[in-house]
Amino acid sequence: MASAAVYTYIDANGERVYTDKPPTNQRTETLDIAPTNQFPKIETAPVIKPPPVYENNAAPTALPYQILRILTPEPNATIRANDRQMIVTITSEPSLAEGHRYRLIIDGQPFAQASRSPVVQVKDIDRGSHLLAVEIIDEQDAILERTPAQPFHLRQTTLNDKRRVRPCEKDDYGVRPECLLQDKPEEKRSILPFFKP
Repeated sequence: MASAAVYTYIDANGERVYTDKPPTNQRTETLDIAPTNQFPKIETAPVIKPPPVYENNAAPTALPYQILRILTPEPNATIRANDRQMIVTITSEPSLAEGHRYRLIIDGQPFAQASRSPVVQVKDIDRGSHLLAVEIIDEQDAILERTPAQPFHLRQTTLNDKRRVRPCEKDDYGVRPECLLQDKPEEKRSILPFFKP
């Protein structure tokens, strides 16, 4: 269109008309039009779309979890459990999405089966210090969120602990497991045969 001819003429009403197609029964003039200015193409910044708005505040499952936390045991807690069992409780916000599960990580390794329950019973833990973390995984076992590893300490009540709480009496030796017969102190003998200490 920039190179097309432009014609002008006066119509029957006495008004000037501009057109690119000359009329047949009119005296027309051809206008010389200067070439248009050309500018290099300017690269525009990409348009960033605002986040989508969901009805009833229902976010899709692909959105990240805002909070994932271990409620119990607390960090650095000491747990006394002779049966080597403990309960781990978990919370997350938003709540666990459909198809997602919690998985416990103890000392860097998955421990027990992943579950949707926020309360997990953990069995057969060796006594001593351990590191505990929780992951949220999807149907393909991809990790969506993970807590930092926090320490806890599992202690079992020892015979020494029991002896400290309830010292062994003379009649307890050989009866209570923590009061071994071989640990029974020797009875003091009196020098007089007829008197007992």
